[in-house]
Amino acid sequence: MGEQQHVEFPQEVIDEYAALGIDLQALFSAGHLGQRMGVEITEASADRVVGTMPVEGNTQPYGLLHGGASAVLAETLGSVGSMLHGGSSKIAVGVDLNCTHHRGVRSGLVTGVATPVHRGRSTATYEIVISDEEGRRVCTARLTCLLRDVRPGDGSHLRATD
Repeated sequence: MGEQQHVEFPQEVIDEYAALGIDLQALFSAGHLGQRMGVEITEASADRVVGTMPVEGNTQPYGLLHGGASAVLAETLGSVGSMLHGGSSKIAVGVDLNCTHHRGVRSGLVTGVATPVHRGRSTATYEIVISDEEGRRVCTARLTCLLRDVRPGDGSHLRATD
């Protein structure tokens, strides 16, 4: 559970956070909930965030992917995009999440792709499309995050110790 995956970041993002001594992989991860659900972020920039999640272990009583699991994947990906847009001086806080579920999935892996709809100074909105292994749309979500200034103590547990 403590194992971190490798996420591809643009070089300017790597440089910005390295200068602050912040653990970039931990900051832009799926967090504890995402880890329990098997969410893995594979690509991350303000323009596009991609992640996967297994269906197994994230189903409702009928054996279908739980809608709440899709919401977790969507909010994770949209939040990462919002944080990258805001930069190191901002923190993204989700204020609105809307999910439309199009089809059920019983097995395999789903992939979410978050792309920006709006990137402003105080808010960012991302559309997240979640698809099954055949490329069929499972869920379409929209997440809006408030971008607020970082306060003392925000993310202090993410400081690199090396």
